[in-house]
Amino acid sequence: MPTPPRFASAFALASDWRDALAACLERLHPPRGANLGFVYWSDYFNREADSLVQRLRQRTGIQHWVGGSTLGLLGREGAQMEAPGLSLLVARLPENSFRVFSGRQPLNRAHGFSPEMAVIHADPATPDVPGLVRDMAGKLPAAHLTGGLMGGRNGTVLYADACFSGGLCGVAFNSSVRFISDLSQACRPIGPPHEIGTVDENLLSKLDGRPALTVYRDAVGPALAINLQRAVDDVMVGLVHDDPARYVVRHVIGVDSPGGRIAINDLPEEGQKMLFVRRDADTATYDLQRMLERILARCPHPQAALYISCAGRGSQLFKRDDSEIEAIQSVFGGIPLAGFFAGGEILASELYAYTGVLTLFT
Repeated sequence: MPTPPRFASAFALASDWRDALAACLERLHPPRGANLGFVYWSDYFNREADSLVQRLRQRTGIQHWVGGSTLGLLGREGAQMEAPGLSLLVARLPENSFRVFSGRQPLNRAHGFSPEMAVIHADPATPDVPGLVRDMAGKLPAAHLTGGLMGGRNGTVLYADACFSGGLCGVAFNSSVRFISDLSQACRPIGPPHEIGTVDENLLSKLDGRPALTVYRDAVGPALAINLQRAVDDVMVGLVHDDPARYVVRHVIGVDSPGGRIAINDLPEEGQKMLFVRRDADTATYDLQRMLERILARCPHPQAALYISCAGRGSQLFKRDDSEIEAIQSVFGGIPLAGFFAGGEILASELYAYTGVLTLFT
């Protein structure tokens, strides 16, 4: 006898939240005993967010929900930036296998609960989100963390059993729930790694003992070196922490020609390794396929997926907003899937940009 499904998902676009919710509920078919839901809604629905989730509770019987507002939605049925809609993933998990947490409801180890992994959602307006991510990752074995920054044109709404703004929230799981995650960078390195020498906050003065701007000009090539405004649009910095394959992409936000310095939108450390990287459509497609092949080898038969893609990807980098969903389905079929376009993507202890993070429940 086949094992009953533990997950279900639904995705719908509609200008009114009631219509989007009705369409999702018609498609959802929650597994019997479902006890946790992920809910992502277009920021067009922020004012009605509490009513939306209360209606979900009433119609599904699922009491615990996590998620928030976003500028774009992803689901098994498609993906769309800048469109009102809703994306849901629900699960039937073992009793006492998860804890919803937030600033109002901190994660703790009460009643024998030992967190192993977590999915988190963060408000981008919160100071030092990278520091909060690292702190949260430090509470988990092997820093097994995934998630992203939510969004909103007029403020961000987070949800963790209640609506609020600021900080981060999510759901932690013990060892009876397993998932694996991987990311696609959509960038290719230009040249070898460099060692950061003298820095002053976000200003890099020396790379490999040479003026940082000189190294940057060499990396971008003669055509771009004479047009630095175009260069900073095309060539970015990849900061390496531990794994060179998981560098964190940051923008070059200015150059100091007289001082030979470059400025980036992060605070690197002296002695840290970095790369110059270029992002383009061909690299993005290739790198996404490589990521899918890697994670397929680790998990050939997943039960469900969460996919979080940078808001700078979608049709800006691929043919269509739903191209990444199409690629995932070509590998894993029509498994239950929900997700959103993010202002930053979280994996392990890092806050990334321009990436796609795929999490598979095993």
